[in-house]
Amino acid sequence: MKGLRLYKKEKLCSQVAIDTLFARGAEVQSVIAYPLRAVWRQNDRRHSDSPIAFMISVPKRRLRHAVDRVTMRRRIREAYRLNRNAVSLPEDAKLDLALIYVGDKLMPYAAVNAALGRILNTISQRQCHQEAETH
Repeated sequence: MKGLRLYKKEKLCSQVAIDTLFARGAEVQSVIAYPLRAVWRQNDRRHSDSPIAFMISVPKRRLRHAVDRVTMRRRIREAYRLNRNAVSLPEDAKLDLALIYVGDKLMPYAAVNAALGRILNTISQRQCHQEAETH
């Protein structure tokens, strides 16, 4: 993919894939970099050619006002859009990724961007480490 645009095929929309992602299982991994938590799993059955399909969740329990939830969702999406090319995954790897907001107040974009950078770096390291173990 060229450019920085987010495409529909990069969004995790399948209810089955989302349920599988949040089901308790050995293949699901997670990491926290405040104010975000990431949950991901390998999904080889996905037909999209995008290496990562992602979703963003900002719980009502954390931010009571819809305006604040929408603002955080936009900040997380923008940080992901700009940092997603920094992820180095093994060839033909397909990940389902959920980004969950765990902060209890509105956070500035710089904090979200730094946290997402740490998360994507951790995902890259773990996926490359798993690939090395299987070969």
